[in-house]
Amino acid sequence: MAYELIPVPAFRDNYIWLMAGAKSAAVVDPGDAAPVRKALEERHLMLAAILITHHHADHMGGAAALALQYGCPVYGPAGESIEAVTEPLHEGQEVNIPRLEIDFNVLEIPGHTAGHIAFCGNNIVFCGDTLFSAGCGRLFEGTAAQMSRSLGKLAALPDSTAICCGHEYTMANLRFARVVEPGNRDIMDYATEAAELRSRNLPTLPSTLGRERSVNPFLRCDTPAVVTAAQRHAGHALQGPIEVFAVIRSWKDIFT
Repeated sequence: MAYELIPVPAFRDNYIWLMAGAKSAAVVDPGDAAPVRKALEERHLMLAAILITHHHADHMGGAAALALQYGCPVYGPAGESIEAVTEPLHEGQEVNIPRLEIDFNVLEIPGHTAGHIAFCGNNIVFCGDTLFSAGCGRLFEGTAAQMSRSLGKLAALPDSTAICCGHEYTMANLRFARVVEPGNRDIMDYATEAAELRSRNLPTLPSTLGRERSVNPFLRCDTPAVVTAAQRHAGHALQGPIEVFAVIRSWKDIFT
């Protein structure tokens, strides 16, 4: 069944992802119920499923109210305590949404939070706050090694995979990426394209994994230019991609 993928804005810079079919829809990371209800009512859709990637309130705060209103299942990480979740998931499990004829595989991608998961299928990955366009999430509960491995799982997906993340952070991330790799023409071109989209209040997302491989410093920790920049920032030699990742993640935390 064909469906439309719609980023529904919420809060200051969140996106709630809506998969809208002819009569039914599924929603990913509904931090706020109100914009989801509005989107469903405008399209005359029933909500068939809710998918949650992690426990932060801006990603799951509206799930309980929506589940109560529409009587639909709530899929989420088994490794996190989310009261609204009715279907706790581990890596390797599958989510089937019959009314949309959509299936997703579950990946465990800890780092931003301890139990963070992604939903992968139909040439799409809903990756929450782990992978952003030109960036990645902060390490609130995990380690650099965990996040590096999680990004590696996502980076193993096909280049054509649509990256559906939780926030409109692209412009800020590209500013940092240009400092890390000032000679990267792909970053400069993407910054021009993203600025044009944002000037019209349009989303920069979804990105694609192929694009992210060329512009995202956190997926390029074995690239000589990124290694050199990280070592210069650290002031000493670094041993391997995980150490490079740790340095540029800490660098990004204080970048303005």
